[in-house]
Amino acid sequence: MLNIHKDTFKHGVHPPEYKEETNHLPIRQFDFAPVLIIPMAQHIGSPSEIVVREGQEVERGQLLAKSTGYVSVPIHAPAAGIIRKIANVPTISGKMSPGIFLEVFPFSGQEVAEGMPLDLETASADEILKGIQDAGIVGLGGAAFPTHVKLKVPDDKNCEVLLINGIECEPYLTTDHRVMLEQTEDVIHGIKYLMKATGAPKAIIGIEANKMDAAEHLERHIPKDLPIEVKVVPVKYPQGAEKMLITSIMGVEVPSGGLPIDVGAVVVNVATAAEIGRLLPHGWGIQERVVTITGPGVKNKGNYLIPMGTPLRYVLDQVGISDNISEVYMGGPMMGMAVSNLDISIVKGTSGILVFNDEDVVSRNEEHPCIKCGACVEACPLSLNPSRMGLMAKFKAYDRMAEEQNLLDCFECGSCSFVCPSYIPLVQYFRLSKSIVRKRKSAKQHA
Repeated sequence: MLNIHKDTFKHGVHPPEYKEETNHLPIRQFDFAPVLIIPMAQHIGSPSEIVVREGQEVERGQLLAKSTGYVSVPIHAPAAGIIRKIANVPTISGKMSPGIFLEVFPFSGQEVAEGMPLDLETASADEILKGIQDAGIVGLGGAAFPTHVKLKVPDDKNCEVLLINGIECEPYLTTDHRVMLEQTEDVIHGIKYLMKATGAPKAIIGIEANKMDAAEHLERHIPKDLPIEVKVVPVKYPQGAEKMLITSIMGVEVPSGGLPIDVGAVVVNVATAAEIGRLLPHGWGIQERVVTITGPGVKNKGNYLIPMGTPLRYVLDQVGISDNISEVYMGGPMMGMAVSNLDISIVKGTSGILVFNDEDVVSRNEEHPCIKCGACVEACPLSLNPSRMGLMAKFKAYDRMAEEQNLLDCFECGSCSFVCPSYIPLVQYFRLSKSIVRKRKSAKQHA
């Protein structure tokens, strides 16, 4: 029986979990939509560049778009079909992105032709990193940052521990939970690739205490000769943020403005590790991912393996939704984004879809002045002062927020907004403020 690791980060919050409706449901394969709409902007960095033409027939797994630089990854065909149109498509950010309309062949199968397998025993660290990039793998926890970039350890640094993030602290989401239970071999094989790529002498899988079945399952299946350990940590949000996980498990803090490698760690989401273990031995590119679909407005809740580019409207039609839906989120309720257009598609960073009815959405009262209660300060996992930053944001003192209040350290977890009794949308203020600070900094650099 695994013991719960008692150490954890300071502050944080405990929102209701709402995981019990899907955490026991096995992963199910989702049908192909008649037309897949595949945006090129599916990751942080340079969008992919289309290499196919309209009217061209493609096989499942075939390269559709190549990476356009180091911080970029390619995109592969989620199904066999015909490229019907290349045009701009909507994305969750509200911006349009170049995209591909792929008409799927009727009765298209799940088979993918073998590519160039990457043998774990003979591949070098650089070859593994290149294989991860060629497979189009990004962080599947939601950030969608190209994984090969994160794994590249600077020459003056050493990776002392590889942390596999199986926390999944967002309410409702159970994607990673099911991956750990059902894709165990892929997870372990992926960790082997990751350890070789980073040079890490050991790996630790961090799991929250509400997933003891997954922790015990992994513990039983990890080969005794591998330096891989499972650690269970207390349930607290945002335990899954990589800096918080490092503090909880390693007992150290990543310095302000720093990266995990500054304290000898590299953190990788467990679903990302599973994809590495599944794809690299076959030379495949990523075509689909596991998504939790749940919420009071969903009739057939579950964890589904969904092809990239599947339109959200098609997904909701297939699972069935209530007549009086009010809000749809991609991701979790704390850090996910409300959807304003059902014509956007499932992309690599889509970890969950939440649907709420009219009666489930409590309209927040109008914003009131800050009462200096300090609840947001007590909630912030980075010990920032959201109250003061919120006031500065109202006066548009964005540069001062960055210089004096460490604004750019905020990773927008939403804990401050969650506890604010005055209904101040603090995290939205900070998101806007950070965007303005970065644009100003970029403009100065170009000048």
